[in-house]
Amino acid sequence: MPAVMGFLDRFRHGATSSAEESAGPTVVQIDATSLSRMFSAPMWLRDLGLLSWFLIGFALVLVGATWLLGKTSTIVDPVVVGAILATVAAPIVTWLQGHRVPRPAGAAIVLLGLLALGVLILALVLGGIVEQSAQIKTAASEALDKIEGWFNDAGANGTSSSKDDVKQAVPNIGSTLLTGVAQGIQGLTSLVFFLTFSVFGTFFLLKDGPSVRRFVDRNLGVPQPVATTITGNVIQSLRRYFLGVTIVAAFNAVVVGLGAVALGVPLAGTIAVVVFVTAYVPFIGAFVSGAFAVILTLSSQGTTDAVVMLVIVI
Repeated sequence: MPAVMGFLDRFRHGATSSAEESAGPTVVQIDATSLSRMFSAPMWLRDLGLLSWFLIGFALVLVGATWLLGKTSTIVDPVVVGAILATVAAPIVTWLQGHRVPRPAGAAIVLLGLLALGVLILALVLGGIVEQSAQIKTAASEALDKIEGWFNDAGANGTSSSKDDVKQAVPNIGSTLLTGVAQGIQGLTSLVFFLTFSVFGTFFLLKDGPSVRRFVDRNLGVPQPVATTITGNVIQSLRRYFLGVTIVAAFNAVVVGLGAVALGVPLAGTIAVVVFVTAYVPFIGAFVSGAFAVILTLSSQGTTDAVVMLVIVI
């Protein structure tokens, strides 16, 4: 009997297997969208690729803008100069307007004041250097003699040729400076065009500054209050920067000038003016004015006073 039951059991399972085989392969229902990301790049890789294209696009725009500015520098440079001057001097025009002076007249008054100030500074710097070039030559020669002696004592020879070059260059400082400035601006096309365009640009920006700002605010692509805040912050930052530079320049000029007077250095006034003007040239200006003051002190007063002047300049 058990043998019969085992046979029946094997027969039943065999029949079931045959039925399953005859039914065909098993089909699994899968949503096709679940396989859409199987062969796609990871999210972090796609974000990195998108960022890379953004950086490439930004670099191309930057290169293109630089190229365009270089090609249009004849117009762009005077406009930039005029915009900076107008932004810094606009509060004076607004103050005059508040005292019943028409804005065009106030703009003309401020522009004439800026021109007079520029001519005065140029005359003080170049006039002082050219007029006192003989004293500067003597002072520079004496300072270079001392420096040459220090190098020779230290075993470094061959400084005499450099000293002679400097001696020959000192009398031509004024003309060289004038020539360099003229040649630099002639690259724009001509000195006359640059000055004329800068003057007219400054005048019209002083006169129509509020209208220009309202136009920029309307077309900045952000809500009006946000645009007003952005342009206001930019203007205030620019004004505060030049105010800070002017305060620092005046302070440095007074300190170095008084230090030169206290040490008995000749040309103290010229030193103070050079320190004030070169303060508007970042890094290089401070180095040039400091070297000028220290060399004159070294030649006229000796090493100890030159070290004191170096400390004052620093």
